[in-house]
Amino acid sequence: SCMSSAFDYGFLLHTSEEATATVALNEYLSSRSYLAGFSPSRVDQEVFELLHRPPAPQHVHALRWYRHIAALHLPNGLIKCVLCFFFLVKGKRVQHPWAAPAGSNLPKLRLYNSLTRTKELFVPQNGNKVSWYCCGPTVYDASHMGHARSYISFDILRRILMNYFQYDVFYCMNITDIDDKIIRRARQNYLLEQYREKKPAAAQVLQDVLSARGPFQAKLAETTDPDKKQMLERLDSAVAAALGPLQGAVESKAGEVLLEKAKDLLSDWLDAQFGSQVTENSIFSLLPKFWEGEYHNDMDALNVLPPDVLTRVSEYCPEIVDFVKKILDNGFGYESNGSVYFDTAKFATSQKHLYGKLVPEAVGDMKALQEGEGDLSVSADQLSEKRSQNDFALWKASKPGEPSWDSPWGKGRPGWHIECSAMAGSILGESMDIHGGGFDLRFPHHDNELAQSEAYFENDHWVRYFLHTGHLTIAGCKMSKSLKNFITIKDALAKNTARQLRLAFLMHSWKDTLDYSSNTMESAVHYEKFLNEFFLNVKDILRAPCDITGQFEKWEAAEMELNESFYERKAAVHAALCDNVDTRSTMEEMRALVTQSNTYIASRKSSKLQPNRMLMKSIALYLTDMLKTFGAIEGSEPIGFPVGGDGCLQMETTVMPYLKVLSDFRESVRKIAREQNVTEVLQLCDVVRNDTLPELGVRLEDHEGLPTVVKLVDKETLLRERNEKKKMEDEKKNKKEEAAKKKQEQELAKLAKMKISPCDMFRSETDKYSSFDETVNIQQLVSPRMTWRGRISVKDRPRSCGNSTRPRRNCTKSISRPIKMAAESPGPRSVVKRSGMSQMVTPLL
Repeated sequence: SCMSSAFDYGFLLHTSEEATATVALNEYLSSRSYLAGFSPSRVDQEVFELLHRPPAPQHVHALRWYRHIAALHLPNGLIKCVLCFFFLVKGKRVQHPWAAPAGSNLPKLRLYNSLTRTKELFVPQNGNKVSWYCCGPTVYDASHMGHARSYISFDILRRILMNYFQYDVFYCMNITDIDDKIIRRARQNYLLEQYREKKPAAAQVLQDVLSARGPFQAKLAETTDPDKKQMLERLDSAVAAALGPLQGAVESKAGEVLLEKAKDLLSDWLDAQFGSQVTENSIFSLLPKFWEGEYHNDMDALNVLPPDVLTRVSEYCPEIVDFVKKILDNGFGYESNGSVYFDTAKFATSQKHLYGKLVPEAVGDMKALQEGEGDLSVSADQLSEKRSQNDFALWKASKPGEPSWDSPWGKGRPGWHIECSAMAGSILGESMDIHGGGFDLRFPHHDNELAQSEAYFENDHWVRYFLHTGHLTIAGCKMSKSLKNFITIKDALAKNTARQLRLAFLMHSWKDTLDYSSNTMESAVHYEKFLNEFFLNVKDILRAPCDITGQFEKWEAAEMELNESFYERKAAVHAALCDNVDTRSTMEEMRALVTQSNTYIASRKSSKLQPNRMLMKSIALYLTDMLKTFGAIEGSEPIGFPVGGDGCLQMETTVMPYLKVLSDFRESVRKIAREQNVTEVLQLCDVVRNDTLPELGVRLEDHEGLPTVVKLVDKETLLRERNEKKKMEDEKKNKKEEAAKKKQEQELAKLAKMKISPCDMFRSETDKYSSFDETVNIQQLVSPRMTWRGRISVKDRPRSCGNSTRPRRNCTKSISRPIKMAAESPGPRSVVKRSGMSQMVTPLL
């Protein structure tokens, strides 16, 4: 080919842009002719390889040359495939470089770790699996709101980790059914029941109560803790009140009352005398078994998920004995008089261990340590068994009147702290991701758990993240079961629903103090109502008839703005949940989203337009899904709170078409009645809306120029709303009537005052005037225009007299001023306003 001499070879090969090279090639080839079968030159070969794709169709000569060279390179049978390859495949392979978007870093979950007292990045030890142990209740009495505080909060955290962050959570919880409090309470209940069965006479009850009151009052006098002292004083006052009528006249009925009021005193007294004689283990198992059942019922009522594994101390005594043995073998415990104690000094001085990781400043707090040991384990002889007051019991030698199990150290029972270590270790192994409990368990319970577990497993990381829920107060006051200042879960559920309680917890941080009060619950109730109204409005929007294509409506600026805000709120919710599962901020973001959606709906309806169906559905589905994640909504209904319990979705699906027919019929009747001014028919329509349908759990909302909105609402809610509305209307009516009555009384009083003669009226105002001049003549003028002259004496007041501004005791003024009066006036006016003061005048005749 002569192309090498005629073609600008160097220019073409050094052209970086393929489009420029193609133009040059096409211009050169426009003067050449081709014969099929000629052999391409080296230059043809290099230029061909320079082009990565066939030239564009407008470059006719270059494209024809390109196809010709391609055909000569391969056998005839592959020409078609080659052309297809170059036009299709090769073109894709050599597309322009793609620039990946920079993107942004998503927030990562951080949890407040009590071990570091800061928010730490959450990293499970084993991939996506999260091992979690939670300290369960000590079951000797009814579960109270303090339990609800801890277990609802952990249920919310657990659900969010599972359902929102998609972790595979394995949740283990214990039941403490062996404990000093349980032993004492079981003995006391048993002895008191035996006492009741004997049916003692009133005189005997009186004598026994008086005997029991002596040591009780001695205990009261010794108590220094103000909360405990106040509780004991309340008990003593109740007993004193019941003693009064019985001491005057011994009656059997009064004896029963006294027995009930003094049962705590009698229980302590009977236990002190006969407690050591109670030896049957079954007596100590009946009480915790009953209250454990009540606890599970309460958790089910609160919609708290059950644990994956539940452990009971009474079922793990062999494992606890083995656990204690190994701690002894590792050199961190010692036996003393049949009990085994943990050697805190030995542990603290070892190179790989630390004692008091959670609350180091509390180490040595004797009050906390003794509370941790239990009331039955702090006698002087037992305290003397320890090498150090900081040491705590791993295994306690059982005394008479206590349950016992066999061990290498004799009959005994587990210490409080060891139970969690042995049970959690048996289920979760040498290290867990999360350990949870109440804030008050940090020391000594959890610090001792950490020490004995790390002594057993010989590591320093038995727990990676320690989570502690905040305290619960009742109307600002400390709550305590031992102080008898608590509200049971059943009592709380009698006032509010489980959803409302959960919403109240969601609206506060899980790690901070929560005050259970009427204000707290009122906020939760209002929040629930606020969300429910939005869900009902969206359901009504989605029920509006449309064909399958009509549900996709054009988006205008309002929809774009709301959708942008929707995604911003979702991002804010994610950031809040990543920030130590901040449900408080999450609920506020959800509230703001609903507020914006309500504003959008209202603006559309004011323009007589339907809100965008798909956008409203997306927002409602998201909110419903988040509430399901939090455990605030149960069931499979896609949008909103279920109505009417189980099967509510089927009920709404079945009933709503009939309600829609009724609503449309009523609207047609109202239209005709308005046009023909038939007020009786309109009143009947109002009765259906206000009285009849609410009894069936149906709310109708009439909007001028728009279809009536039909909502299925809980019947009790509607009736309560109706009663509140009626109450407000009655109050408004009463205020209006009172205002009218007051106004009428004022008019009558004014009219009566006008009928009093001037002299008599002024004489009654002794607070203003000190004396009256009886000698002044009154000039009676017949004409409507008359001149009044007179003298007054006013009491000592700091008012001006003449040109002086100093107070005068008896300042006498002469007044002469014309007064214009109507002819029909009942008499001359008796008060002349001067300098802001009413002055008495005596008319001159």
